[in-house]
Amino acid sequence: MHLSTPFTSADPRGQAARLAESLAWPVVLYGGLAIALIDFCYCVLFWSSQGVAPMRLLQSIAAGALGKASFSGGVATALLGAGFQWFIGTCFVLAYALVAQRLDVLVRHPRRYGIAYGMLLYIVMSRIVVPLSAAQEPAHPNLAWMLANIPMFAVFGTVAAQVARRALRGGRNG
Repeated sequence: MHLSTPFTSADPRGQAARLAESLAWPVVLYGGLAIALIDFCYCVLFWSSQGVAPMRLLQSIAAGALGKASFSGGVATALLGAGFQWFIGTCFVLAYALVAQRLDVLVRHPRRYGIAYGMLLYIVMSRIVVPLSAAQEPAHPNLAWMLANIPMFAVFGTVAAQVARRALRGGRNG
C-alpha cells in the first residue's frame, strides 16, 4: 500500500489548509445529499409498508439529538432530521476523502474499498453513533431492518468512495 503523503508534518496548519484546498467541496456536499436521498428513499420504501410516514422517519433522525421531543415538533423537527441526514451523508464522503488523500489505493479502487468502508460505517453507526444518541432504543429490534441495512451501507460506502474520488480529482490544482 502506497502512502501518497506522510502522516506527520512540521506545519500542521499548513497541512490542514492543503487538505481542505485539495477537495472540490461542492462535490462533497452533493455527494452527501445523494447519500441522504438514497437513504431516505430506502427508508420510505421499507417503512411505508408498516405504516410509518415519511415525516416520522425524518423526525426519528432528529431524535438522535432531541430524543422523544422530536416527534412532537412537526415539520420543524422533520426538516432538522433532513438536515442531519445530509450532514451524516456529507461526513461519510468527507471521511473517505480525507483518508483517501493519504492512501491512494482508496482513490484507485473506490468500489472495492467503498464496500468495506460501508461495512465500517454500518458498525460505527449501529454500535457507536446510535447508542450514544438521544434516540430511544426499540424494545424489540426489527431484525429485517437490521439485515436490510447491511447491503444498503455497502451502497452508501460505495457512493461515498466514488464521490470522494471525484471530489479529490476536482479539487486538485494542475
